[in-house]
Amino acid sequence: MLISDKFHDECGVVAIFAHPEAEKLAYLGLHALQHRGQESAGIVTSDGLASRVHKAMGLVADIFTEEVLSQIRGTLAIGHTRYSTAGDSALLNAQPILVQSNKGSIAVAHNGNLVNAAEVRGRLERQGSIFQTNSDTEVIVHLIALSREHTLPEAIADALRRVEGAFSLVLMTPDRIIAARDPRGFRPLAMGRIPAIEGQNRDTIVFASETCAFDLIGATYERDVKPGELVVIGPEGITAQFYSSAAPQSSCIFEHVYFSRPDSRVFGRPVQTSREELGRQLAREAPVEADVVVPVPDSGVTAAVGYAAESGIPFRFGLIRNHYVGRTFIEPSQSVRDFGVKLKLNPVQSLLEGKRVVLIDDSIVRGTTSRKIVRMIRNAGAKEVHMRISCPPTISPCYYGVDTPSKNQLIAANKSIDEIREYIRADSLAYLSLEGLKKACGEGEKISYCSACYTGKYPTNIVDVEEIQPAGVPR
Repeated sequence: MLISDKFHDECGVVAIFAHPEAEKLAYLGLHALQHRGQESAGIVTSDGLASRVHKAMGLVADIFTEEVLSQIRGTLAIGHTRYSTAGDSALLNAQPILVQSNKGSIAVAHNGNLVNAAEVRGRLERQGSIFQTNSDTEVIVHLIALSREHTLPEAIADALRRVEGAFSLVLMTPDRIIAARDPRGFRPLAMGRIPAIEGQNRDTIVFASETCAFDLIGATYERDVKPGELVVIGPEGITAQFYSSAAPQSSCIFEHVYFSRPDSRVFGRPVQTSREELGRQLAREAPVEADVVVPVPDSGVTAAVGYAAESGIPFRFGLIRNHYVGRTFIEPSQSVRDFGVKLKLNPVQSLLEGKRVVLIDDSIVRGTTSRKIVRMIRNAGAKEVHMRISCPPTISPCYYGVDTPSKNQLIAANKSIDEIREYIRADSLAYLSLEGLKKACGEGEKISYCSACYTGKYPTNIVDVEEIQPAGVPR
């Protein structure tokens, strides 16, 4: 098993309302969001009367063949692609979750993590609720079913007021799509529109975790679902309401640092703009005399473009990534040093030999991969290796839908910057400051970010910390 020394966003969601090939648009949307989860994927569709579901382990393109899609045709669809930690993959936790309840058929897909999930689940189980999965998402389904509110939107609003943490949700009934975000807006959720084609009497409304999904299906971005907002799309049109009072906005800044695709607009801001500015700000804060700027592909590329532009040092692809590496591989019986990293990356010796290299990456988690990459560049003949990281040191785990190691596994929580530099064997090491990060990502009147992974200061009251598992991940 090839284990990545990177953070993982737990999932991506997509929803399609009123399209004759909703299942195909959901499939394409999930394909665009594949970077947000590679363990399992699922789609639930409705033709206005009956709901159909298909979920499986694996990649979107492998799961949804033409034959499979032909069996789940519908005019409404929601989809989900999920990441889970190694060893925790299980089909029962794949989403969307589809249930038949006292309020009818409901399907739900969730990006995020409920920090009070274990507490709420325990209370519901004591009251007689029977859970089918280990996912915190199922807590929301039970709360909706048990709500005494008379309409489904009111029941959903009631349920969401009873949970705490991060959630961007898409839900589906036989004739409606519903989208919601938590009051702090931790995780992204965008809304778009596809103009009606010939034979259709209304536009198609779509939702997705990132706008790159809209580009693939021909949708135009209209706006983000606002924090604390519930949007209902049904036969009568679009209605929106705020189910919760305002809370301090805490959108995940790591979406701009690493998770989201550079071609997406997230939290209303182009990711490409943020990442280039991260690199420029890093060059201002941590300059160094060097001959070439080299990104760790693919996550360090855009920040490296910004660093090179600001510093005037030439940008070069000195590391080439193999994009065809699966999650499992056959290792030679005679062990090859740094085999896992070499399988993914290979240095271009002609660009590195005799050079002073500025190596740009988005983060250092455990430090093991960075150490191997530095060694690889030195072995290719580099004279000096100066590592620059386009975010501050990560010192605390995330409890809002991101798979992060425990604090004792985060190198920056246990070593000083100079100790980390010594461990990875770089000639110098510098991180972007927290102030520089927020400035580069446009924090101000329109947006405020959660930076708990860099400060240890969490925007919610953390509950059940030891029990928390992000959406779709079993305990």
